[in-house]
Amino acid sequence: MSDFIPTGIQLTYLLAASLFIFGLKKLGSPATARNGNVIAAVGMLLAIVATLLDQHVLNYEMILLGLAIGSVIGAVVAYKVQMTEMPQMVGLLNGLGGASSALVAVAEFWRLLDASQPIPLDINISMLLDVLIGGVTFTGSFLAFAKLQGLVSGTPITFPFQQPFNLLLLGTYLAGSAYLIISPDSLLIFLAVVAVSLVLGVMFVLPIGGGDMPVVISLLNSLSGVAAAAAGFVVMNNMLIIAGALVGASGIILTEIMCKAMNRSLFSVLFSAFGSASTVTGGGAAGATNQTVRSIDPEEGAMMLGYARSVVIVPGYGMAVAQAQHSVRELADQLERMGVDVKYAIHPVAGRMPGHMNVLLAEANVSYTQLYDMEDINPQFEQADVALVIGANDVVNPAARSDANSPIYGMPILEVDRAKQTIVIKRGMSAGFAGVDNELFYKDKTTMLFGSAKDMVAKLVSEVKQL
Repeated sequence: MSDFIPTGIQLTYLLAASLFIFGLKKLGSPATARNGNVIAAVGMLLAIVATLLDQHVLNYEMILLGLAIGSVIGAVVAYKVQMTEMPQMVGLLNGLGGASSALVAVAEFWRLLDASQPIPLDINISMLLDVLIGGVTFTGSFLAFAKLQGLVSGTPITFPFQQPFNLLLLGTYLAGSAYLIISPDSLLIFLAVVAVSLVLGVMFVLPIGGGDMPVVISLLNSLSGVAAAAAGFVVMNNMLIIAGALVGASGIILTEIMCKAMNRSLFSVLFSAFGSASTVTGGGAAGATNQTVRSIDPEEGAMMLGYARSVVIVPGYGMAVAQAQHSVRELADQLERMGVDVKYAIHPVAGRMPGHMNVLLAEANVSYTQLYDMEDINPQFEQADVALVIGANDVVNPAARSDANSPIYGMPILEVDRAKQTIVIKRGMSAGFAGVDNELFYKDKTTMLFGSAKDMVAKLVSEVKQL
């Protein structure tokens, strides 16, 4: 019996890891993502139960109390959070994951120090890596949350000698870590490196603009996984190592996908302060052109949509801000009742986090079969009678394809300018995150419908019903 329990625990861990991988695979499609999330959650439940049965667990009362409190908080937050605030919630969860991993290392160091036990070199290195990655993830994610929530300016925040200062902080952490490897019994030095890691997290996210949040969120998600894996090495838990490695690997793959969608390197995202005034070069700043635009009213827009055979709706950040997804679905439903074929074109970085547009449209009960990725929808724009752009800007700018001097040149875009007609719903002529004019607005086939996305779509719905 004594041999059965450890073996059963490891077999349960193996089953849980298999469920993680299977669930992760299903997360690759909006149609199966919900089931994938449930499968992965079952795997995590098995892993938790197996860990609680481990003989190394000494205080079940505190663990169960923590589980109860965390479950209640999680359920309440998940129920109350708006879908438009999902990026902020993801940022918070990333931060809490990093904090919990770092606290594991802090608690283990404190325990070994209090017990006057020697700290093995491999455990010592794992703890120091855990503190660094977990601390950076914690404060970096909370700053990302503050930027997304509008508590801190979303524009890049820079100051002179910022990068040398960051290098000095990193050097200080490495020097402190080297000292702890040689003399691992200094609590003061250990607390100092913990503090430095927290400051590094703030400095890491500070110069990154709000438009780069999709990349930052996926990267911080990856770091939270790496921190969890490091914590697994600290406490010698195989399940934690596997789960952390899966999160870390999937997060970095997603980060690379986001960078490709923006045609930028990860280094550029992290260190160029893109979106600040100094980065607006080439292509001209917004308002620098003398070209004219053609505007229409909701009645004209409704006629163009109602008499079309095919319409492609392109949601963007403006739709998310205005929370217009329900009105958009109502418009699509009305057009479909009139015999119009309606599709949705989704750009990977159209929102504030990977999959943001998919989440918002799913909340409005838009069918997954109507959502098309950029690679699938671009060849269909030439057959579309109308492309309806709602609050998107840089991701539909033809300059990315035609202007070699534009900051966004080479960025994959939704080629809405190839549609027979394009309607753009926008509050004004302000530039997007890249800070350049959008050539699309001045095309002969483009008409502008100025106003709030939610108000304009609602008026379109009203006018279409009268056709």
